[in-house]
Amino acid sequence: MTTIGYLGPKGTFTKLAVDYTFNGEKKIGFTTIPECIDAVDNGEIDIGVVPLENAIEGTVQLTVDYLVHQVRLPILAEVVVPIQQHLLVHPNFSGNFQDIKEVYSHSHAIAQCHQFIHKNLPNATIQFSPSTGSAAELVAKNGDTLKAAIGNKLAAEEYKLKIFKENIHDYPNNHTRFIALTKDKRKINIKHPIKTEKTTLLITLPNDEPGALHQILSAFAWRKMNLSKIESRPTKTGLGNYFFIVDVDQPYDDVLLPGVKAELEALGCQVTILGTYPVYHIKV
Repeated sequence: MTTIGYLGPKGTFTKLAVDYTFNGEKKIGFTTIPECIDAVDNGEIDIGVVPLENAIEGTVQLTVDYLVHQVRLPILAEVVVPIQQHLLVHPNFSGNFQDIKEVYSHSHAIAQCHQFIHKNLPNATIQFSPSTGSAAELVAKNGDTLKAAIGNKLAAEEYKLKIFKENIHDYPNNHTRFIALTKDKRKINIKHPIKTEKTTLLITLPNDEPGALHQILSAFAWRKMNLSKIESRPTKTGLGNYFFIVDVDQPYDDVLLPGVKAELEALGCQVTILGTYPVYHIKV
């Protein structure tokens, strides 16, 4: 049986993504993203699922930086899941918004609901948690009815909390990209249609020269290859030193992508294929 690890505990959006994507496998929650990735690398689990990017808050930088600087694992698949954030309270809570004194959740969830918190919870202080699931667990176990959590319906059901207000995220088109990581290429059984296929490249420039980014993009442009994302991150070797993460909307082939790789390497760039993989869009 395949063992799937995820950013836990139960009730997180990552757990929701895993539940809707994988059927029948053994599932293990981890407290942090690095712990989940390390578990794949150490052979404790077969596949690890972690968040990569949110439509409102952008890239989960911890995931990218850990994959680039600490543990290199190939991306096996991407799962895109709609995100609905709800205000969760203890079942004994009988007050109103003004009575809530503390709101717990992951920093990304808090940011996705910033305007709602600002307008509706004037007396609440924000407390950050490792995940939305751990925030819900804290509110459930604490017994303090003046505390609230931001999370999903799975968290409400798991920890027997009351949904005080549904859909409190500031923008309706809220989705998160999750990636499945594995130490060795393996077949996965996902019973959802493939939306598209994608290849992700890690590109490091030899030095900071005028027009360097233009040269990189030109290698894709003249081949008429569509880039759905390009992002720079510091190499952590000094100010002004960056690498680029590039998503190409096609699988790795025998001609175009090897040509791009050879052209960029001829310019002195280092090019690493982080994965070529299917993308699934999940309806919940």
